[in-house]
Amino acid sequence: MPAQRAPEQKAAQARQPDARKPWKKKSPIDVVFEQADKLRAEIAEEEEALNAKKRQLQKFEEAKKLFDAV
Repeated sequence: MPAQRAPEQKAAQARQPDARKPWKKKSPIDVVFEQADKLRAEIAEEEEALNAKKRQLQKFEEAKKLFDAV
């Protein structure tokens, strides 16, 4: 039975390196640019969320005006 386990372990070990990307050394400049891009993406997402909340608030204010009129 130990002979059956050895090929399975080798096959599992052979699959692991393929699943990972090769490591690339980045210069400090590349790191800064990458961080700036991530921040831009986060800001864009937060702006979208803020705009959605502003639209929702506007709808509530319009509903409030209707209720105040009654």
